[in-house]
Amino acid sequence: MALINRNTLSTFDWFLIAGVIASSLGYSFLTSSFDTLGIIASITGVVCVVLCAKGNILNYAFGLVNVTIYAWISFKAQLYGDAALNALYYFPMNIIGWLSWNNRRQIADETKVKARRMTPGQRVLLTGVCVVTVAVCGIILSKVGDPQPYKDSATTMLSIIAMFLMVRAFMEQWALWILTNVISVAMWIILTVRGDSHAVMMVIMYVFYTINSINGLVQWKKLAANDVE
Repeated sequence: MALINRNTLSTFDWFLIAGVIASSLGYSFLTSSFDTLGIIASITGVVCVVLCAKGNILNYAFGLVNVTIYAWISFKAQLYGDAALNALYYFPMNIIGWLSWNNRRQIADETKVKARRMTPGQRVLLTGVCVVTVAVCGIILSKVGDPQPYKDSATTMLSIIAMFLMVRAFMEQWALWILTNVISVAMWIILTVRGDSHAVMMVIMYVFYTINSINGLVQWKKLAANDVE
């Protein structure tokens, strides 16, 4: 197994965390408004994904806070797929992920987790599952009045699959997170134009998510280079 062996935050990691804090507070200052829930969601979310990219089990503690708030924000914005995803899937999966990663630590008193990668056949299967589930969910969401059914479907279904891969510590999670985050940026930009009260904070959060997910893919690809399960 390849080990994610650097749990100390790098300069780049601190840049992401400081960047989301500065961006959130800067926007609040410029607009003379203070979106408390949005700011907390943005900061805890970025800290969560930064720690995940480092293979640090503590990401799940910040994740629990983030998904709770984000579920409410998504529900208010009528993004029902995202709301259900966070409340009914992400929340319990953060708990399951903590337990799973805890069992995969190399040394009991450390936060490091082992990384692994899929076989070519598993990747083909993964691609097929992603395409089919996004299409089916998009059709369902369009029937219940979701304003962005296929964007919401993509972020929902790809996130479900990516979270499962994350809990199982597979490198391929990061390819799905990149795609999900890019779509989410576009989705929340549309909601910003429509005047949603939390949308700008969510755009900021997902921009930093996207940057971190690219970094996460690079790190995990190297660390899992000699491991296939």
